[in-house]
Amino acid sequence: MTKKKTEKNLNNKDLQKDKEQKKELIIEEKYQDLLAENAELKDKWVRNAAEFENFRRRTISEKSDWIKNATERIVLELCDVVDNFERALLPDAEKNRESFEKGIDLIFQQLDGVLKKEGVEKIEALKEEFDPQFHEALAHIPSELEDNKIAAVIQNGYTMNSKVIRPARVAVSNGEKPEEIKPKKEKKKKNKV
Repeated sequence: MTKKKTEKNLNNKDLQKDKEQKKELIIEEKYQDLLAENAELKDKWVRNAAEFENFRRRTISEKSDWIKNATERIVLELCDVVDNFERALLPDAEKNRESFEKGIDLIFQQLDGVLKKEGVEKIEALKEEFDPQFHEALAHIPSELEDNKIAAVIQNGYTMNSKVIRPARVAVSNGEKPEEIKPKKEKKKKNKV
C-alpha cells in the first residue's frame, strides 16, 4: 500500500509539475503576446506622431502660401491703379486740367473699388457720436456741434470685414460754441526804467 501511495504521490507530483509548467508556459505566452502588442502600439503611436507633425508642417506651409497668394492678388489690382496714376501724371495730361481731374477721380473710384472688393469700408465719423471702438480722439475743440460729437476728421478710419483695422482719428466737440470762447487777455509788460 505504501508503494501505491508513493506512486500516487509521485503521479500527483508529476501532474502538479505538469500543471505548473503549463501555467508557466501560458504566462510566458501571455507575456510575449503583451510584449508584441506593446511594440505594435508603440509603433502605431510613433507613426501617428510623425504623421501629425507632417500634417502640422503642411498646414503651416499651405497657410503661408494662401496668405502670399491673397497678397499677390490685391497687389496686382493695386498695380493697375499705380499704372493709371503714371498715365495721369504724364506731361501731356497736365495741359488739360479738366481731363486730369477727371482721370484722378476715376483712379480714386478704381482704388475705392479694390478696397471694397476686399471688404474694406471707410468709417463715417463726421458729426457722429464719439465711439472709442471706432474713433481715436486727438483733440477736444469748440464747435457748433453738441458735446461728444465729432467736429473734424483728421485721418479716416477703416474696417475690414466688420473689424476695425484703423480707427478714425478725430477732433471731438467740447460743447462750447466758437464765439462763446473769450479771447485771452494779453498781459502788458511793464517797462522798468
